[in-house]
Amino acid sequence: MKQTVVFDFDGVIHSYTSGWVREDIIPGPPVPGIKESIDGMRAAGYEVVIVSTRCAHVGGLGAINEWLTKYGITVDSVRTEKPPAICYIDDRAICFDGHPETLLEKVRSFKPWNK
Repeated sequence: MKQTVVFDFDGVIHSYTSGWVREDIIPGPPVPGIKESIDGMRAAGYEVVIVSTRCAHVGGLGAINEWLTKYGITVDSVRTEKPPAICYIDDRAICFDGHPETLLEKVRSFKPWNK
């Protein structure tokens, strides 16, 4: 059985340089190098899953699949909810390091990579 790696879509695969338009409109390009990274993970035997809240809205799933096709990005599935995985790759996450006493400050000072 393959191990699963889950990617968030906006801000990780989709560069989000255009910002949010609508769940079914995705005008921005991919993050540079993300296609090659995903291809490498799949070639190494990992299942690659994209998770996006866009999929909870009418047209969102189709828009993501069309966008992926446009940019030649192949994944194993696109979903609304996170499946069990060995890791989650997200631009809006704080990696828990076993120190809950530092979480409030990490939340207060948090900025995604592209800000």
